[in-house]
Amino acid sequence: MGLVVYWTQFAEDKLNDIFEYYKFKAGIKVAQTLVNGIIDISHTLEFNAYGGQKEKLLSERIQDFRYMAFQNYKIIYWIDRDKQIVFVSTVFDTRQNPQKLILEK
Repeated sequence: MGLVVYWTQFAEDKLNDIFEYYKFKAGIKVAQTLVNGIIDISHTLEFNAYGGQKEKLLSERIQDFRYMAFQNYKIIYWIDRDKQIVFVSTVFDTRQNPQKLILEK
């Protein structure tokens, strides 16, 4: 059996922000497709959590943050080996200033 993938409230809020933005800018169908793609990528973490690259910008943190990419977004996560849980911490738009990622929760 694989790891459990848990989305933090902060990550869920970011995903909702992405959905609302694209719903307004491009329509509900585009927003749903994008968000569903991000969620689908997160499901792969159950069996391939170590497949993501280490996030160098967050290397100073206690957790070993990794990311998986989908289109212009990074799904940032860390793994609790003892509890066998992957915590999705945030979804970051790579078109933003990378330093913004360091300032996020």
